[in-house]
Amino acid sequence: MQRHLTRRFFIAGGLASWASAGLAAGRPYLLIPEGSRVSFTFTSNGTEQSGTVPIETTDIRIDTQNLTRSSAAVSADIRKVRSNLVFITQAIKSADLLDAANHPIVRFTSTRIRLGARGRISEGAQIDGQLTLRGVTQPVTLDAMLSRPAGTAVDDLSVLYIQLNGRLSRSAYGATGYAGLADDSVAIDIRAELRAQT
Repeated sequence: MQRHLTRRFFIAGGLASWASAGLAAGRPYLLIPEGSRVSFTFTSNGTEQSGTVPIETTDIRIDTQNLTRSSAAVSADIRKVRSNLVFITQAIKSADLLDAANHPIVRFTSTRIRLGARGRISEGAQIDGQLTLRGVTQPVTLDAMLSRPAGTAVDDLSVLYIQLNGRLSRSAYGATGYAGLADDSVAIDIRAELRAQT
């Protein structure tokens, strides 16, 4: 499995740093479902295919006074997966791939966020965590994006957008079916819109 999924972690226009470890603390944020989803892309017979899975739950807590105590957890239900072709949707749910009947939930839980150069998240911070898929849990390291809506004040953290994306090996999670039809490598893109609890 490709354990290091890379992309820049950045908070637009204001929040200077964010870190995560073990215990959840800080201000909780609620998921806004219509602005949230997990998408994936893969190559099948030389053609790129894609699909989406709605996010079911999040537990995002940001402690701006003690950033090392912030945390993030996201889960989605594979039974609700959708792709651009019906037979691909059925194949994804099947026991040969993600086995949605027996392992419906995919989950990412952060364990630590490592800041980039000079302690800045805009310079290559990484999120360590655990990804559970098809009943298999593996450690992963992700880069991500965290931003505010355009035009909002620098200190207005009432609404945030979080993005986690990268690439993984499906066979590392036991999803080995259709090996002759679809590549082993799958790109994932998790996006969630969050509103601070009052």
